[in-house]
Amino acid sequence: MTGKVCDSGKLMPVDQAISHLLEQAPPPPAQQTVLLEKALGRVLAVDIHSPRDLPGWDNSAMDGFALRAADLPAVGGCLPLAGRIAAGQAATAPLPVEQAVRIFTGAPLPPGADTVVPQELCRVEGDQVWLPAVSLGDHVRKAGEEVRKGQLLLAAGKRLRAQELGLLAAAGVCWVDVYRPLRVCLLSSGDELREPGEPLAPGQIYNSNRFCLSALLQGWGVEVHDYGVMADDLAASCQALSLAAAECDLILTSGGVSVGEEDHLKHAIESLGNLQLWRLAIQPGKPLAFGKVAGKPWIGLPGNPAAAMITALVVVRPFLLRSQGAQDVLPRPMAMPAGFDWLQRNKRRQYLRARLTSQDNAPASIQLHPQQSSAMLAAACWADGLAVVECEQQVHKHDSVTFLSFADLMQ
Repeated sequence: MTGKVCDSGKLMPVDQAISHLLEQAPPPPAQQTVLLEKALGRVLAVDIHSPRDLPGWDNSAMDGFALRAADLPAVGGCLPLAGRIAAGQAATAPLPVEQAVRIFTGAPLPPGADTVVPQELCRVEGDQVWLPAVSLGDHVRKAGEEVRKGQLLLAAGKRLRAQELGLLAAAGVCWVDVYRPLRVCLLSSGDELREPGEPLAPGQIYNSNRFCLSALLQGWGVEVHDYGVMADDLAASCQALSLAAAECDLILTSGGVSVGEEDHLKHAIESLGNLQLWRLAIQPGKPLAFGKVAGKPWIGLPGNPAAAMITALVVVRPFLLRSQGAQDVLPRPMAMPAGFDWLQRNKRRQYLRARLTSQDNAPASIQLHPQQSSAMLAAACWADGLAVVECEQQVHKHDSVTFLSFADLMQ
């Protein structure tokens, strides 16, 4: 993605805004020591070095027969069977010369054995086994092959996923030092908002942003504190923001940051702290704002549901992850062929709801939903990611386009 200035320089480019937010990210919260099973999604506060070799000993990668490769003729042949070793058993007795043992996946190799032959390639004949030609070291997992004792296992700043938990467990680590979850205040702005299940009067709508944004925040590992809806009133906005700043690490609001006469939130921010950034060269989501309230970071998202969701995914996510101590915070874009034409040039970078589709065994290409309104979430439900069209860019079918996967953005 480029940092090209769009809209005659009046709007801040998206990449520049993200860089600014990352520079303003506060230090991570205090450290906590938690059990491994409680660490999913948390960020490591310290480096972890492996307390042991992985694997801890030479072991079999297959169900089969272990032998000393030098004992078998070059073309293969028969060797007497000297017993069996199952996973979980010790293998302290050396392998007798010119013999083999039955062995199972994960079982330790007996001293002297250096090769394993899969059982489907062998044939047991009484108390002997016929073995094909082998290469030294076949199907053996060597001690320390994956990780050596003392080697850096995971670095501080790593956000723990299922695979990291599995690796730590394999090394015998049961407690980890992580950062406390970030306490994020979630506030909605708008007198028109009602909760699902409540009756709607004329002009009122249900508060979809509360549910969508709360779900995203939980996926990013933060502790969500839902402060409900602020009235469209300057004094009420100041009161709600002051309380949130006193109780949380960061404030996230939706709505109230546009240019309407009833959008009081921006003025409340300026009266309580400072407004550092407002209006990005992004579509949807131009009114996004950033500032501080009583020293606490505040991000103001647009009120339109699709715009709020997309700006949260693109701009808020890196800031929240960095504020929790994570180092790897930017999404991994994929270059994919466009399955569409997009000929309208725009002065803002566009994030279009899209999915990857493959037809008639052809390579996957990006398809767009026909509805790209900033107010509608149905297209996001249909999509599995976002296609990025740079400002002033046209896209023709088969052009290479950046695709951001929801699977990446939502974790």
